[in-house]
Amino acid sequence: MSTIEIERIKVKSARRSLKPEKVAELKESIAVNGLLNPITVDQDLNLIAGLHRLTACTMLGFKEIECNIIDYEDDRQSRLAEIDENLIRSELEALERAELWLEREKILANMGLRAKPGDNQHARKQESLGRPVKTTEELAKETGYTKRTYQYGKQIASKILPEVKQVIRGTKVAKKTTALLEIARAGSEEYQKADVAEKAARQAKTAGNNEEAHRQAMIVAKARAKQKELQLSTLAEIQAKKAKAATEEKVVTEAKLDREPGVKVGDEWLLGRHLVYCGDPADQNFINLAPSEVALAIATTADWNYNYLVDKARVVAVVLEQGQIYNFCTHQQMPFQFELLVGKSYIGIFSHQSLTQPRQPTEIEGIEGIVSYLVAQYTNRNLGLFVVAPNLGNGEVLITCERMGRICFAGDRHPQTVSRAISRWQNWTKKSAVRENQTKLGKTIPPLNGNLKPKIFK
Repeated sequence: MSTIEIERIKVKSARRSLKPEKVAELKESIAVNGLLNPITVDQDLNLIAGLHRLTACTMLGFKEIECNIIDYEDDRQSRLAEIDENLIRSELEALERAELWLEREKILANMGLRAKPGDNQHARKQESLGRPVKTTEELAKETGYTKRTYQYGKQIASKILPEVKQVIRGTKVAKKTTALLEIARAGSEEYQKADVAEKAARQAKTAGNNEEAHRQAMIVAKARAKQKELQLSTLAEIQAKKAKAATEEKVVTEAKLDREPGVKVGDEWLLGRHLVYCGDPADQNFINLAPSEVALAIATTADWNYNYLVDKARVVAVVLEQGQIYNFCTHQQMPFQFELLVGKSYIGIFSHQSLTQPRQPTEIEGIEGIVSYLVAQYTNRNLGLFVVAPNLGNGEVLITCERMGRICFAGDRHPQTVSRAISRWQNWTKKSAVRENQTKLGKTIPPLNGNLKPKIFK
């Protein structure tokens, strides 16, 4: 391994295009951990593997970079190594992969390592002076695809015109082999006509018949123009069909999500990793179902019967009205820590633990702003990720937990309130809630066992 000045490394124009999101991810990783995987170059410092790493290091201001230097016989060997490096990457689009397959075959043919149709095994060995040449089946096997898929890929790469490929790149069609194959086959008659005319033009030029060569070139141009027209038309039809299907699916999904689910008392609903219970949050069923390690419980004083929360949760936050704290504490048995003024709302903080009173923010508005502040203050990977809400309201705690990567366990005795909260979550996430039977609950919601470590958004 060697350390080379970045400005000396040569990047050929034929390389794959950069993916900005991958560069950004690598830039962040390299800034923290350094370059863990050196790039690869040939003896002439042509880049073989590591364009995203090289770009990230350049953006970070690196002057030098660690390299693995590999000696190749010639540029063809170097390019083959570069292609093989790209082909092992899973994020390749179908169009990119097909083009690399075709280029690889052409290089092998140029090196005498590609079997000709009809060659037997003996002939193939002799062709390259003892170096075994490769059949289509062998080439397909090397790529990890079937022979048919490999042949389809070569059709895509060879028959879709370069101008049409340029239009396709970056679209969803570039990822779909079936759609690309349909485009490649559009204008097949024109493709054959242009192919025949190109050969005739070369023969005429070799024979010195410039007039015939010009006439054949005109036929080629006309056939290619028609082929391009047909391929672009096919692409437009495919995109229109996909857009129509996506619109219809969106309408069906939105109609489904807009319908408030039929909720009955006793129902338990799974909303991704969250759980919503329809019933009295003070009854034993809700208490038994609640996770054992709760970081925060958020409640209002309406129909208060939730003193048990302070034994379930590290912190209990109760939304109160001004001047209500003394009366509330007098009638409850929860250990009071302090009162917070969050925006225009008063929050009583209760806990068995001694807590340090945080700075009281003044520019927070609305229930969701208050909930966001409390969740950020009293939950994290160390303190815990579970939040209990015995009052669903308009789903403020549920939506906040979804947005901030926490896990909500909520309950409400009113089916309409539960239904409204579920509907709001479905519309916000574009996912569907699932009704669960109580007897199945413990087996189907692993998030409540305390082992899940979801991603936290800060």
